[in-house]
Amino acid sequence: MGYNARRMKRLMAYIPALVTEYLAMVIALAALVVYFGMRAENFLTRTTFFTIAAQVPHISIVVVGMTFALIIGGIDLSVGSVLAVSGAVMSVCIVKGSWPLPAAVAAALGVGAGCGLLNGCVIVRWRLPSFIVTLGMLEIARGATYHITDSRTVYIGPSIERIAEASVLGLPLPFVVALATVVVGQVVLSRTVFGRRVIAIGTNEDALRLSGIDPKPYKVAVFTLCGLCSALAAVMHTARFTALDPNTGSGLELAAIAAVVIGGTSLMGGRGSVAASFFGVLIIAVLDAGLSQIDAREPTKRIITGCVIVAAVILDYYRQKARKDAK
Repeated sequence: MGYNARRMKRLMAYIPALVTEYLAMVIALAALVVYFGMRAENFLTRTTFFTIAAQVPHISIVVVGMTFALIIGGIDLSVGSVLAVSGAVMSVCIVKGSWPLPAAVAAALGVGAGCGLLNGCVIVRWRLPSFIVTLGMLEIARGATYHITDSRTVYIGPSIERIAEASVLGLPLPFVVALATVVVGQVVLSRTVFGRRVIAIGTNEDALRLSGIDPKPYKVAVFTLCGLCSALAAVMHTARFTALDPNTGSGLELAAIAAVVIGGTSLMGGRGSVAASFFGVLIIAVLDAGLSQIDAREPTKRIITGCVIVAAVILDYYRQKARKDAK
């Protein structure tokens, strides 16, 4: 059997598992679209879907890093604040420093990656819970944002607007960037040695260590990835509004965790999917847009979203129980 034939055989064997894994997510998303399409007169329109496509890029990028963090059994509560400080650095570099856009974007990415690297090094060096360390970074990065911006909104203008206005095949560039980030994240997680070892850390870190593999560099890399994703999200988010509010990203960590959990990533670590987390983002975005169009009040929207998150966790519990019983 030739190489191409063997490759095709492996692919055909992989497809049923892939369909089963994402079928429930697709059905849930389709059901929401149909329901709100019936309830809201203007939901099934081009405007609604383009609005959703414009709203989800920054959180879609953030959930890529958050998925990796949860898979290793950790968590990153600083993603919203790191997004803000990265965006603040980029904005000030453009407005006050007159930096060209590529250099300012590079500075933002460097700040985000640096924050994530610091998180990872502290967690690994002193074996501290990621919850506490990233909570500290949440405050540090937010305070730095206020200092950099003097607690005022920084208006950038048209120099960054072209990112948001650009399109690829009719889709907004930020959405395409987010989709590409999700695809790369999923491939890294499911098709590389790095991804397999990340999953192994969450499944049984001691077993990985006993097999002669040091998990520390991988854990540092995961938190660096979280910071880098937050910085890239900052670029997309700031381009959309052509300005940086120092309060940008507040509560983003909760929204990201919710999307990842809805996507089926285990809070205990060892199992997850970047692509499924992206479906989680879409479900939350469609739910929010649909509830807005049927005139649901904000308290009602939050109650319903909370119930969806709890239901997803309960469903995940029974899914894991069924897998254990099957073994």
